This record gives sequence, C-alpha cells and structure tokens, in this order.
Amino acid sequence: MIIFAIPTERGKKMMIEGPYRVVLADDHAMFRHGLKNVLVKRGDLDVVGEAGDGLELLTLLTAAKLAPHMAILDISMPNLGGLEAASRIKSAYPDMKVLILSMHKEKEYVDKALSVGADGYLLKQDSSAELFTAIEKIRQGGIYLSPLFCDVDSF
Repeated sequence: MIIFAIPTERGKKMMIEGPYRVVLADDHAMFRHGLKNVLVKRGDLDVVGEAGDGLELLTLLTAAKLAPHMAILDISMPNLGGLEAASRIKSAYPDMKVLILSMHKEKEYVDKALSVGADGYLLKQDSSAELFTAIEKIRQGGIYLSPLFCDVDSF
C-alpha cells in the first residue's frame, strides 16, 4: 500500500492511501489508451476513468463519483474542449489537480490554461519521464510547465 501526502488549500497535508487516482480526457482513443498504459505501469497511479471529450468527462465525474486526484486533459476535443472542462472541474472540484497535455505550443494556450486554474501544461511531444515529473510536481502542490517552453523567447 502506498501512502503519500497531498497539500490542501490551507497548507496542511492530507494523507492519501493507495494509488493516486487519475482520469483522462482525449478524443484520440489510441493515444488515450497508450497514455493509460504508461501511467499504470508506474504502479502508484490508477486510471479510474476515461473520456473522449470534456462533456463526457464532466458527466463521468458526476455520475460515477470516481473521486480522482487529477484530471489529464487534451485541449482540442469535440463537444467541450479541455480549457472549458478544466474551468468547470476547478469550480466543481477545487482540490482536483488538472494537467493539460496538448500539442499546442503557443503562449496563449498556456496562459489560458493557467488562467482557468490548470496546475500544469505539458506537450504531447514531451517524454513519459517528463509526464511523471509533471504529475509529481503538481501532486505536491506545484505548477508545472513543459521544459520545451524554456526554448521559446516569448515565455
């Protein structure tokens, strides 16, 4: 059994037993299933739900009562995109962490993601090791941006 601490809004740490629960939302099923396989192989992460768009994710969160610790969202999805889904998730579940995983490298996407409450922004071209680094930093209460943004002069 794995036990880890999650910072809360008041600076206190809440102890969590068992795996860190994650939900995924991406409209590309093959990518989503590959991401799930990468995450669960680590051993301390459990993918408790998957959705093909933001609306499906919100329905899943409400109906299934999955209580995930983190949502990993694509930006460009039909019906409800990841940025709007992130905003609604943060309103309804303020303690849930949100990591945006996207192909979009433009600064305006990163700025918008952070403004709606996302806890991190990773590019799909980043490595799986970088994904795990992002998840760890976010679950410890930090904000994470892809290191690939360090090469962009506009950041």
